[in-house]
Order: sequence, then C-alpha cells, then structure tokens
Amino acid sequence: MTPFPDNGGPIDFSDVTGGATTSGGPRTYVVKKGDSLSKIAKEFYKDAKQWKKIYQANTDQIKNPDLIKPGQKLIIPD
Repeated sequence: MTPFPDNGGPIDFSDVTGGATTSGGPRTYVVKKGDSLSKIAKEFYKDAKQWKKIYQANTDQIKNPDLIKPGQKLIIPD
C-alpha cells in the first residue's frame, strides 16, 4: 500500500501555506559564553573589525556592544 491515495489525478497542494526554504532568510547566531561581537565577526567574515555590521543589525536587542549575553539570537547580515 502506498502512503498517498492513487486516484489517478494530481495531488492538490492548494491548502499548503508554509514550509521550509533553503534560502532567503537571514543567518542567525546564538551567543555562547565567552563570545564577543568581534569574535563572531571573525568567524563569519574572517575580519574581527566587521563587528559593527552585526551590532547595527541587532540594535533592537544590543544596547552596549561590549555586553552581549549567552542565549541571544543575533542576525548576521551578509
């Protein structure tokens, strides 16, 4: 027996409203103990001086760039 009914017609996906995508969404990073914006920038951009890019993308949750907390989910812009 097949997992889908075979009624000879096409399968109707018209009611499907969501699903996973392989691209299009921003990259994210969850801060770990001992992280800093410059350390994260070095990991993603190979340049610690790019930390401001991460800071500017996350000013809604980072008030002081020297004080990030483990568990924070940061957006990593391209």
